[in-house]
Amino acid sequence: MAVDMSHIDHIHHVEGDLKNDHQVIVEVVESEERTTTWFKLRQVMREPFSEFFGVLILVLFGDGSIAQVVLGQGAKGDWQNINWGWALGLMLGVYSAGVSGAHLNPAVTLANCVFRKFPWKKLPVYVLAQLLGAMVASLIVYGNYKSAIDVYEGGHGVRTVGLSTSTAGIFATYPEPFLTKTGQFFDEFTGSAILLFCLYALQDDGNIGAGNFLPLGLFFVFYGIGACFGSNTGYAVNPARDLGPRIMTWAVGYGHQVWTAGDYYFWVPVIAPFLGCLFGGFLYDTFIYTGDSPINAPYMGFTRVLGKRVKAGKPVMV
Repeated sequence: MAVDMSHIDHIHHVEGDLKNDHQVIVEVVESEERTTTWFKLRQVMREPFSEFFGVLILVLFGDGSIAQVVLGQGAKGDWQNINWGWALGLMLGVYSAGVSGAHLNPAVTLANCVFRKFPWKKLPVYVLAQLLGAMVASLIVYGNYKSAIDVYEGGHGVRTVGLSTSTAGIFATYPEPFLTKTGQFFDEFTGSAILLFCLYALQDDGNIGAGNFLPLGLFFVFYGIGACFGSNTGYAVNPARDLGPRIMTWAVGYGHQVWTAGDYYFWVPVIAPFLGCLFGGFLYDTFIYTGDSPINAPYMGFTRVLGKRVKAGKPVMV
């Protein structure tokens, strides 16, 4: 029996036209979407947005855990709950900020500029995004626990620093009174160096490397820093995490003591993490890392800084 193939060919032709029309429509819609103002802005600001929300998540979990422990007066957790909160916040913040590299810490960004060729021009933008993320997160925690803070402090609007009923320590770090300025600095410096050294180890595929388990590895690193080195100063190890909430507490009424407490301690968790992270990165790259780093370049990379190029074993001016 003969089969009329013309009908089948016609059907295939119609189906082909429909698919082509659908593809054209999709391309037009996508093209229109990509020309919107918000799409263009997001393309430019995607990395700062990523850092902002990564730090937001970090501080939400971290400060939130402190608030629950402090305001619960021991009935809703202890020091280990705080360590869990910060470690979880870091892990989830890294997952949230993968687009930008998930630095979540101005000191880490600076170390990456020095040791991992991260563009210097991005440093100010990243730092600002990280600082704003920490400020907004601490303000959210403050708003969530405001009524409990009133009760704990002893009255509506009462806000203090340094007393047994103070709540400023929920948001920014304050040192133990027995610490000297050297002890304060050394504690933050050491914690920051450990953080950066372990971060570079987890990222190093030439070592064991953590691969896709990097966020989980950082969870244990940060938990360990808190559990083993955290009690002296509260282990800020992150200038944005401490300075952002400190600015917030000053703005909402905790007063000038947020700057003067601990013999003007406020500058320690800002400066010490930068130096500590640089030292941790220097140690790792000097003794273990074999990849692309200034430490592994001729003259430990100083020729790059001086604008020189090493050629045939001799420095030559560019």
